[in-house]
Amino acid sequence: MIDTKKMVSVVVPVYHNEGSLLELYTRFCKLAEENGLYDFEFIFVDDNSGDSSYSVLKTIFDTSDKNIKIIRLSKNHGSFNAALAGLSKSKGDCSVIIAADLQDPPELIATMISEWKKGNQVVMAARNSRQDPIITKLFAKIYYKFLRKLALKDMPEGGFDFVLIDRKIVNILCETKEKNTSLMGLILWTGFKRSILYYNRKARPYGKSMWIFTKKLKYFIDSFVAFSFTPIRFMTIIGFIISITGFLYAIFLMYDRLINKNLIQGITALIVIVLFLGGIQLIMLGIIGEYLWRILDETRKRPVFIIDEYLSKDITNE
Repeated sequence: MIDTKKMVSVVVPVYHNEGSLLELYTRFCKLAEENGLYDFEFIFVDDNSGDSSYSVLKTIFDTSDKNIKIIRLSKNHGSFNAALAGLSKSKGDCSVIIAADLQDPPELIATMISEWKKGNQVVMAARNSRQDPIITKLFAKIYYKFLRKLALKDMPEGGFDFVLIDRKIVNILCETKEKNTSLMGLILWTGFKRSILYYNRKARPYGKSMWIFTKKLKYFIDSFVAFSFTPIRFMTIIGFIISITGFLYAIFLMYDRLINKNLIQGITALIVIVLFLGGIQLIMLGIIGEYLWRILDETRKRPVFIIDEYLSKDITNE
């Protein structure tokens, strides 16, 4: 008899998560046992961690009786590219992307699958609250507020990076291979039918987050440059305002000179104006440079990730 079970691929980007991997895998096994109507495959992608994450993953692989795949990337490509690497090796009818730090509950995957069965091709697990440091919560609140207003209006207020996507979307993402972007933004960009599940994000139980400020800043810039024309529109508006202001000020000076016979004295005002305009011009050049760099990076056609090692234990084919 032909097996007609649907397969669910669970993709886990891993970066300095040695402490949480065993517990995460145990919870995955329980998830698979409690949802026997589906086949599961678990794909762990080590984003070239500097700790023992890959050794722990190899131990899990050697002792597992589940459908499991282990990928090690040649260098740190970033969590979204690591997720894309996992999606490229997935076989599931749908795929779930979940972090390895145990802040997102793997048990919620069962509910996400139920939403997918209802016809939702994207099921977002959005944060209703988060037990993170104050600075992290503040940055996230500002980021998602601006992103919703200026780029991706469909982005949930608390954002998301725990998501289930249909096979159709997996294929689109793997074919796109866009660099310097937001994977979650691309998922929303596809426009397929979606639903949202809200949950409370827990504090990180193991280790220290490697999501440092420079990575957050790059992610912030990438999201706006990839999905919004607002920075370019901002340049146009500022240029227009400065031009009108300068034109009106020139008329005032001519009037003051011809009618009131006054002369402008001193060089201080001129220096201030030159420095102000020079700063505005440099900011605008920087914005243009961000777009030009991304165009150059796309034209190089370099892969968004490079796989160093790949281990696969496909139980469903045995």
